[in-house]
Amino acid sequence: MAKEDLSIARAARFAELGHGGNLDDKTRSELEGAAVGDLDARARSSALGALVRSFDVTEHDVAELTATWLLAVRDVDATVRRRAGELGPKIVGVATVKSVVIAALIDLLGDEEMTVIETAAWALGECDLTSDQCALAVSSLAQITIEHDQALAREAAAAALGALGDPNGLPAILMACTDKPAVRRRAVLALAPFSGPEVEAAIEAATQDRDPQVRRAAEILLQATKE
Repeated sequence: MAKEDLSIARAARFAELGHGGNLDDKTRSELEGAAVGDLDARARSSALGALVRSFDVTEHDVAELTATWLLAVRDVDATVRRRAGELGPKIVGVATVKSVVIAALIDLLGDEEMTVIETAAWALGECDLTSDQCALAVSSLAQITIEHDQALAREAAAAALGALGDPNGLPAILMACTDKPAVRRRAVLALAPFSGPEVEAAIEAATQDRDPQVRRAAEILLQATKE
């Protein structure tokens, strides 16, 4: 079998193991080793997903899982880093020291790969954060929303700020409402948790936007407030 086929087969096998319920110690050890040591990024990513999917907080070592995830966050391949970002909210849900996981997700916002940044922003928006953790996340997301040179990053960060609903993120969302069309659309939807004259003015302006998707987003938001 060719090297490429073997890599695909390992990744598929690891993924299947993650759907098999509780893992015995030998299989779990194999997945932990593969998640950080397999030569193929797809296999590492698949093994990491299987570990998290099969994790049982009553039976398994939380610290060990978190340590494996933290190594994946720093993987040389963007595929693995992106998968780690996707799994971030689940890790936050079980981690003993949640601040370490949140900090790692915030660090991913500075990744060189755009899809990793997008995933990290989404993950932060999905996490249940303390006030201190939220302040750190909002500060980083707001900076990306305002300053990042890639529209996809600004769009993802604005959406995450809306998901978090922290008032400190509102100024950045309002600024994003004047950005490129795709960013404006997400920013308008991100106004949902907020209220006040500035918010109302931004939504009203969006109903007159030259882009139909932005106008549609404003209409959806207005309709939701009436229901």
